[in-house]
Amino acid sequence: MSDILTIADLKDLARRRVPRMFFDYADSGAWTESTYRANEEDFGKIKFRQRVLVDMSNRSLESTMVGEKVAMPVALAPTGLTGMQHADGEMLAAQAAEEFGVPFTLSTMSICSIEDVASVTSKPFWFQLYVLRDKDFVLNLIDRAKAAKCSALVLTLDLQILGQRHKDVRNGLSAPPKMTLTNIADIAMRPRWWMGMAGTKRRTFRNIVGHAKGVGDVASLASWTTEQFDPHLSWKDVAWIKERWGGKLILKGILDKEDALMAAETGADAIVVSNHGGRQLDGASSSIMALEEIADAVGDRIEVHMDGGIRSGQDVLKALCLGAKGTYIGRPFLYGLGALGKEGVTKALEIIRKEMDITLALCGKRLVTDMGKDQLRR
Repeated sequence: MSDILTIADLKDLARRRVPRMFFDYADSGAWTESTYRANEEDFGKIKFRQRVLVDMSNRSLESTMVGEKVAMPVALAPTGLTGMQHADGEMLAAQAAEEFGVPFTLSTMSICSIEDVASVTSKPFWFQLYVLRDKDFVLNLIDRAKAAKCSALVLTLDLQILGQRHKDVRNGLSAPPKMTLTNIADIAMRPRWWMGMAGTKRRTFRNIVGHAKGVGDVASLASWTTEQFDPHLSWKDVAWIKERWGGKLILKGILDKEDALMAAETGADAIVVSNHGGRQLDGASSSIMALEEIADAVGDRIEVHMDGGIRSGQDVLKALCLGAKGTYIGRPFLYGLGALGKEGVTKALEIIRKEMDITLALCGKRLVTDMGKDQLRR
């Protein structure tokens, strides 16, 4: 792995090793993908102030996110179909995160179940919740996360209706993939992937199949899922979810100051400034450009986190300078997972850590918690 130096290197390798359907699922946005691109590109408009002749010894990236100590203020974001990037993907990513000392967040739409991940980890992970029409199923999900001793619930707010991602439609995305001639040919060219998948029983949404009413197999899952996203979800729902959960609550999907002010009134522990990786409202602001105004408005009342477009340790530091207390990476760890499995997730985290450490030093800081707006030139 000596030639893998950047997240882009992992992305290139993942593209060669993961079937197109699932690589495109991870690496795409809604409609024209303008917001998906802006998430990444807008970081480039922000520049650091380089400082010299400052004591750079004894540097530390350690911090906290919602009261939990972290090796660096970076969590693995909840990502659907992670177990289709690599066999048992969520389990491997959770293990890599635990060993590294950062939080792992399991998606409702994961391939490996809550119980699967709990069986291979020794420390609490976080669970991301979609509020669906079947409220009995949602309540059961919360209770299962509590039983697994998850230490935070991440409630996603921006998926009341599914944004259209053209690549997924064209590829006929499904888990497991339909055995069409196109898919068979694509998978056959990726022996590392299909041999791994042949060795696991986890090939569909195991948080759902066998747990939701009327969903006992893949055929019934497809029709159930298309009907379940709930357009009626509103701020009043946060209260009963918070009461049922009873633990740390993070609200993900805030992109507007007015929504941030409302979120701060809910009693949640943190918000995540996020546009769902550019996968929902194409044409919306990038997360990094929305962050400062939101952090200035509510940062003294609720912990502010951020995701979207992070591809380097420098991106993490820029988000921290603009008011985030924590960040999340989705695609970077998925690229690592698709490229090299668990080892690739660790590699992605190591790349980000090294970039953060060197940049911290050259900015004249020793503690990551000391980074602020004064370290930027805009």
